[in-house]
Amino acid sequence: MEHKDESSNVELGDCTHVEQALEQCLASGTDLDMYREALEQYPNDASIDKEAETHLRHKIDRRILPLLGICYFFYARMPFCRTYIDKTTLSYAAIFGIKEDLHLQSTEYSWLSSVFYFGWLVWSIPSNLIMQRNPPAWYLSINIFLWGALLMCQTAAGSFTVLVVLRVLSGAFEAIADPAFMLFTSMFYTREEQPSRISAWYAWNGIGVAGGGLIGYGIGQIRGSLSSWRYEFLIVGALCNSWGIALFILLPNSPTQIRGFTHQEKLMLIARMRSNQTGINNNKVEWYQIREALTDYKTWLFMLMGFVSAVPNGGISNFSTLVIQGLGFDRFGTALLGIPQGVLVVIWIGLGAVVNHYMPPNSRTLVCAAFMIPTMAGALGFLLAPPDAYVGRLICFYLTGSYQASFVICLSLVTSNTGGHSKRMIVSGIIWFGSCVGSIVSPFFYKTSQAPSYQLGIGSLLVTNVIEFILFFVFRFAFKWENRRKEKIRSALRDSGNLRDDSEALNATAFQNLTDKENPNFVYCY
Repeated sequence: MEHKDESSNVELGDCTHVEQALEQCLASGTDLDMYREALEQYPNDASIDKEAETHLRHKIDRRILPLLGICYFFYARMPFCRTYIDKTTLSYAAIFGIKEDLHLQSTEYSWLSSVFYFGWLVWSIPSNLIMQRNPPAWYLSINIFLWGALLMCQTAAGSFTVLVVLRVLSGAFEAIADPAFMLFTSMFYTREEQPSRISAWYAWNGIGVAGGGLIGYGIGQIRGSLSSWRYEFLIVGALCNSWGIALFILLPNSPTQIRGFTHQEKLMLIARMRSNQTGINNNKVEWYQIREALTDYKTWLFMLMGFVSAVPNGGISNFSTLVIQGLGFDRFGTALLGIPQGVLVVIWIGLGAVVNHYMPPNSRTLVCAAFMIPTMAGALGFLLAPPDAYVGRLICFYLTGSYQASFVICLSLVTSNTGGHSKRMIVSGIIWFGSCVGSIVSPFFYKTSQAPSYQLGIGSLLVTNVIEFILFFVFRFAFKWENRRKEKIRSALRDSGNLRDDSEALNATAFQNLTDKENPNFVYCY
């Protein structure tokens, strides 16, 4: 069985080609030497001391997760990871006078939310490919810095048209955020560790929601020469600029370049990635992998998942403050009531990670489906509750956040079940492409004439949540079916003598840049 890349003659079952596989995938001589040494010292998983690996994993957690978490606080401060600090800022700007100051008419506020995603939509895939060709940490940091600068520029916007242009550009610079976070998670963690680690940095989303309430309340108290909503953009943009610079210095571009780790720790970090069987990160774009990604039905299922997850998000992120305000609270009370919303986000995500951790292997899709139930119940309760049941409807609105736990764990299905670096970048980009489309259309379900109940908006949330619930079982069936196919292929290859099960053969497939379809040793998680 041959590698599909015509430039490669590596036979998957031949362990003598491990060295050749590394040479093809690693351009840097230093990286090649470290990978070679890692496989010599740790030829199989049993050779890695479990206590030492636990210590290393905790050290990686302390080194990587705070950086991604704080980054997510700035770059993503509302429910679901497509609602970044930008949308939170716009949401609070809505209750602090942006509509009145810019004389926004009819659906123009909804368009301010949606146009952001047009820049994202156009630039998401190209941005992923650019990141593959460049040091990923530096590319992410530069995008965060420029995005913060554009956020500050929105302070000076004097018309709807100017704000639209700035927000389209902001969307383009934000397009790399989630794919980059997913890349770093897959770069430093095994597939079993990825759900809880994605949950860890995603939980800062909820901290950002709570912090957004405090920041929104504090900025609302400023009595300066500018309108309160302008200070919102100015201050938040400046904070993002600062963090972009810090991230450029602190975030490593690869496991071999991580500072503060001994040489031996780096070798173990490399060797433990063998179990992923998802290949080595490299800066060469493999076009056949892109073609495979575009013809793989699972890619389009992920895109559909991104879409149905974003429809609730786009409305909640931009209209949550207006929904709460419509329940009878003033603007400062509305800002403060964003705090429990954020706390609940952290609780839901943390609870999802804990439940998933203690469930039997391959329970991810079941956990995802389970956490969709509260959000569907909350949406239904919000729709059916009497208009004057303010507290009850507020509680139902808070319940709608449980779907974030489902989506976070679903993200680990992307990182764990996609092999080949170019394919992984495209699939990661396409799920956010789907979320862009959902985020563009979702604000228009929240019609001003239906305030404060927003029946159509909450109804769209309920319908898409039901579709998402069903999708998790579709994923479960698909991955189980793919694993049965893989086992038949492995059996045929063993019978013909073209595949061996020893550690060197596993090293050959683990550290080639093979897609999940190409790699006979790849097993899907579900």
